[in-house]
Amino acid sequence: MKEFDNQLDKKFDFDFSEPDKTQIDIQKLRRFLEKDKKAVLVFYGGEPLLELEKIKQIIDNISVPFRMQTNGKLLNKLPINYLNKIDKILVSIDGNKKRTDYNRGAGTYDSVLDNIKQARKQGYKGEIVARMTISEFPDIFNQLKNLMDTKLFDSYHWQIDSGFYKFDYNKSKFEKFSNEYNSQIKKLIKLWLKELKKGKVIKFYPLLAIADSILKNEKTLLRCGAGYAGYAISTTGKIVACPIMNSIKNFEAGNLDSNPSKLKKFSIEECDLCDYKNLCGGRCLYWRKATLWPEEGDKQICKNIKFLIDEIRKVIPEIKELIKKKIISEKDFEYEKYFGPEIIP
Repeated sequence: MKEFDNQLDKKFDFDFSEPDKTQIDIQKLRRFLEKDKKAVLVFYGGEPLLELEKIKQIIDNISVPFRMQTNGKLLNKLPINYLNKIDKILVSIDGNKKRTDYNRGAGTYDSVLDNIKQARKQGYKGEIVARMTISEFPDIFNQLKNLMDTKLFDSYHWQIDSGFYKFDYNKSKFEKFSNEYNSQIKKLIKLWLKELKKGKVIKFYPLLAIADSILKNEKTLLRCGAGYAGYAISTTGKIVACPIMNSIKNFEAGNLDSNPSKLKKFSIEECDLCDYKNLCGGRCLYWRKATLWPEEGDKQICKNIKFLIDEIRKVIPEIKELIKKKIISEKDFEYEKYFGPEIIP
């Protein structure tokens, strides 16, 4: 927390008193969710499966669609009758065994894959999403190919770990990363288009969702929905714009006594003059408001986002032609919004 104290204490009002363990009254949570006809509950952390019994109690007492984001290490501990109530599971995995274990600890890759295999063997039919973090290595193409080769995941997405911490910005290093990352994105879109021509729409969420918006000429706000379509519920029932803002009072939106339709809403005005905002949405509320990197670093991140969008735009005419020939359908690009995948890395 030293970084927060030095950088953000003049900008934000912090409260680190929230307990680690959930203290929410489940019936109170149920009544809150019942006020929202489109409510979806995502189990999130930290690691949500550390509170197995609480998850089971919530599933037993609340009737809404459930989703989960997990590191996957305890996935085998949740009985299959409960697991099957969770329609979509995002599992943190960063690519092959070497990369995942480097990022997340020795043995993580094998443990996570074994747990997914067990869930499938027991009859889990929901969507399993590979939730990747791209940090110091930009070789996303090869890492995605590895995950695809396992044939264990239904879909894929990734978040570039940049702009979220004050002390990790290095101009020359990040420019080199960005250039290589962009070349990897070109290769990835080429592979994606190749499969589209065969009638297969691979669920690479950043590609899929941006293409969907372009095809529909759809304008978007912040794509994760943080602070207007989706919120985080803290361990005491406090409601905040997103989980990373759990300890920042400035982003509190209400509590479980609130009406979901009356929760405070947040927006990113900093991006209003950008020509890409209608497709990007602003990337990340925390990133934009915290501004931990210098302006030149944030601009480089934006260049990566613009490159991604422009490369997808280039293949839209071919996608439209494939739709016209009925090789694929526009409906193939539709997806559930706000349940977790980062659309803008």
